[in-house]
Amino acid sequence: MKLVEYFSGIVKSSTNISLTLFKLMIPIIIVIKILEELGLVILLSEWLTPVMELVGLPGAMGLVWATTLVTNLYGGLVVYASLAAEVPMTVAQVTVLSSMMLIAHALPIEARIAQKAGVKISVTVMFRVGMAVICGLIYNQIYLITNWLQQPAVLVWQPEKIDNSLWAWSQNQIISLLLIFFIVVALVLLLDVLKRLGIIQRINNMLRPVLHLLGIGREAETITLVGITLGLSYGGALLINEAQAGHIKPRDVLFSMSLLGLSHSLIEDTLLMMLIGADLSGILLGRIVLTLVIIFLMVRLLASCSSSTLNRYLVKSVS
Repeated sequence: MKLVEYFSGIVKSSTNISLTLFKLMIPIIIVIKILEELGLVILLSEWLTPVMELVGLPGAMGLVWATTLVTNLYGGLVVYASLAAEVPMTVAQVTVLSSMMLIAHALPIEARIAQKAGVKISVTVMFRVGMAVICGLIYNQIYLITNWLQQPAVLVWQPEKIDNSLWAWSQNQIISLLLIFFIVVALVLLLDVLKRLGIIQRINNMLRPVLHLLGIGREAETITLVGITLGLSYGGALLINEAQAGHIKPRDVLFSMSLLGLSHSLIEDTLLMMLIGADLSGILLGRIVLTLVIIFLMVRLLASCSSSTLNRYLVKSVS
């Protein structure tokens, strides 16, 4: 009987977290689909052409990043695969593009999740897009100066033919939402088991020196780890849950979400970018180093900011 009550509690908690996510995601998914059909992505790609050229990429790659920004990494990869034969690039260029995609993608959904956790949408969008461009500029200069990774990129993945009908799109979205629910259930169960076994405490003890150096409070440590390994949506959902309960300070939410904005889903997303020819040194090692440096500087710069200043410009009350 106790076991049944235990799993009922896990499912109830997971359902609450998932519903919070779905309330954010479903309206945005529908709006994005409408805007895609109206040509928003094409318009955005035209605006991004000068940015692409600034970081040493062909202007056509603006369409890839625009699709990624509005939809997700998979959408961007499909567009890239369709352009790869006509617009050949070097490994260095693909690494620049991939790094920018990894830092800034699916912004309508992920910025809304960050907002629900307590970070203003404008802050998330400007921070992630700005950091993506800065990353692209730094990488491009390094590759130009060192003449590194100048060999042609090899695309080792070809997407299957996509059914663009509304029915197929609807089915895919339903499947994705169901998958999110089951992953959330697994996460809540795993975190509870790990907490009971004392493993969470051990992980926190290992991470604490790094996260303490960055300035992230211990209440956000485990959730930040979830986001880094599995993705911002899952880490963000848990952050929302804890922030609404008052367990995590707004300042820590800001730093944690900023860190996750730069480096999340390190396993899956990194492997995806390797499929289009990106180099691991840039999309993983370089991104981690950039994240640590940026968050370290960010925490130090905001250390003297009062709570009222943070609340006015960077964070919002969680409801």
